[in-house]
Amino acid sequence: MGKIRILILGGTTEARMLARALSVRLDLDVMLSLAGRTLDPLPQPVFVRFGGFGGVEGLVAFLQRERIDLMVDATHPFAERISTNAGAAVRRAQVSAFSLRRAAWSPVEGDRWLAVKTVRAAIAALGTFPRRVFLAIGRQEADVANAAPIHHYLVRSVDPVDPPLGAPYVEYILARGPFALVAELRLLQDHRIDAVVTKNSGGTATYAKIEAARALGLEVVMVERAPAGDMPVVETVEAALSHIDHLIRVEIKRGV
Repeated sequence: MGKIRILILGGTTEARMLARALSVRLDLDVMLSLAGRTLDPLPQPVFVRFGGFGGVEGLVAFLQRERIDLMVDATHPFAERISTNAGAAVRRAQVSAFSLRRAAWSPVEGDRWLAVKTVRAAIAALGTFPRRVFLAIGRQEADVANAAPIHHYLVRSVDPVDPPLGAPYVEYILARGPFALVAELRLLQDHRIDAVVTKNSGGTATYAKIEAARALGLEVVMVERAPAGDMPVVETVEAALSHIDHLIRVEIKRGV
C-alpha cells in the first residue's frame, strides 16, 4: 500500500498546525491548499498550492487527478463558499472528508453582544448616530462600511484594504494575530472606540479584543457563523489527528 494522500484546505492557524503535525509522517503525502488571499502567507511545512479550484467541477477533477484519499476542510469558519463546494465535491468524487472548525466564541458575564447574521447587518446595527468603531472583520468585506460613512472606523487587517474605504473617517492598522489583551486594551482606549464589529471566528488568536471590550464595557456587534456543512466536524487539531488515524485504519481494512 502506498502513501495516503491528504489534501488540507487551509488558511487558518489550525490548518498550519495540522500540516506541521502530519509533515513528519512517512506514511502520508500531505498537500496544503491556500486560496491566495493573503499577500505574504506564512511558511508552511508541506507542499503548498495556491488559488481556487474552479468550483465544484474543478475540485472534483483535482481530487481525482491527484488521487486524494482524504480531504480536510480547515478553511476559515466564514469561508462558506469553499466549504459548500468541498462538501459537494467529495461526495461526487467519493473521497473521505471532514471539517476542522474551531469552536465559536460564546458570550460570558459582562459581554455586551449584539448578534447579527451578516457584516451588512452589523454596519446597519451601529445606528445613525456617529460612533467610533473598531472594524475587525478582515479586508474582504470591509467595503460594506461605506454604507454608513457617518462613523469613524479603525480597520485592522493582515493585508491592505484595496481599494480603501470611501468613508471619510477611516484609519488602518496592518497586523497579524495573535493579539495580547494589554495591547488590545490600549488600542481601544487610545482610539476612543465605543463599538467593536467582528466575526465569530473562534479560537484564541484574536479573542483578546473580545476580552478588552468586556473590560471596557463596550458593545460588540458579533457576526454569527452560518450553519456548518454536512461533513463530519472536529474542533481541535488533536481531534483531527485522531480522526485521520481512524479513517486511515478504515482504508487499510478496505485494502485501499
